[in-house]
Order: sequence, then structure tokens, then C-alpha cells
Amino acid sequence: MKLDIGEFGTIDWRHVPATEHPGETGMATWRTVQRGDVRIRMVEYSAGYLADHWCIKGHVILVVTGELVNELQDGRKNVLSAGMCYTVSDGGEPHRSQTSNGAKLFIVD
Repeated sequence: MKLDIGEFGTIDWRHVPATEHPGETGMATWRTVQRGDVRIRMVEYSAGYLADHWCIKGHVILVVTGELVNELQDGRKNVLSAGMCYTVSDGGEPHRSQTSNGAKLFIVD
């Protein structure tokens, strides 16, 4: 893998503008930095969040706080708590996120 994201840099998430993305229920708040073709995000899901679509994009996702349920379209579910992560390839299993009490995620895709 070649991670072409430019020279050394730091990200202060407090200064990255937030955008809101409604789910089927709840809200996702994204802070996004683009480095070349790589998107780096800090995402917060509100309590009761359920994604409004099945995603087929590849990700590396770390749960920073809270608990996340990652649901695969075939019905499998994975429960991740703070400190856990999951990975999926572009075009991999369709998946979506949900959370009962909210969660904060660090995502690279």
C-alpha cells in the first residue's frame, strides 16, 4: 500500500469545520480533512443513529468513545466499543453503522 497524503502534518480537530449528515434516524457530525485521495474524518454519531444507506466504500474505523454496531447487509452484526476497530475493502461487504447511545469514530478512507 502507498499512502500518498503529502508531507508530515498535524490535525487539530477543534479547528476543522463540522458538517451534519442526517441518518435514517439521528445525526452524524463529520470533521473532514482531505489529503490527496485519502479522506480522514472524526465522526460523531448522536444517540439513536442509524445510517440511511448501505456503504460499499473501504474504511479503517476506530471507535474513540461509545459503542458502535456495524451491521452487514447479510444480517451479521459486530458490536465495537472504545478502542476497537474494523476494516473493510472498497467494494467489500455492504455495511452500515448504528448506535444506541452515540459514538465518536476516527475514520480513514
